[in-house]
Amino acid sequence: MTPYRPEFETALRVFARASKLLIAQGYEAPILVGGAAVEIFTASAIATGDFDVVTARQGAFEAALRSLGFVKPSGPGMATRGWVHPDLMLSFEVVSTRLLDGLADRKRVLVLDFGTEGTASIISVEDMIADRMGQFASGTAPEMRGQARAMLVLHTDIDRAYLAHRIIEETAGDYRIEDVEGDPL
Repeated sequence: MTPYRPEFETALRVFARASKLLIAQGYEAPILVGGAAVEIFTASAIATGDFDVVTARQGAFEAALRSLGFVKPSGPGMATRGWVHPDLMLSFEVVSTRLLDGLADRKRVLVLDFGTEGTASIISVEDMIADRMGQFASGTAPEMRGQARAMLVLHTDIDRAYLAHRIIEETAGDYRIEDVEGDPL
């Protein structure tokens, strides 16, 4: 039993199976970022509708998704760039080939073990908080500071020095860790 909503856990397990297929081919495991990572770090308190994935092997990852029953919607009214599974309520999309443009420390990636189904690699909570603050700093996503704060409140064991560095880096020096800790906007 996990703290996640059932459909999200099912999607995580499917992601683990897709990851296992890539690893079996000798590739690095794809990494979940974005809303799916936020949902993991908030135990589904903040829910997502998609899985954003980082992998340098997009073709191999998409082939793995196809082998697991995913389809790429097409036709009128289908604007998604991602892949959907008929039984899941979430889509999967490769959003980058490098984890936060190479700024995130891959050694900090969290790995969730789903036994024989495989493992799911997740961006670190510190990097996810910093990413959300970077989006907040852009001025186009004011809700991202709240997501960053929720993750910070729930994860008291974070590497504060690394997080402080990453927030400064992602926000071009405009924000600090204290800006996440302060009262929500």
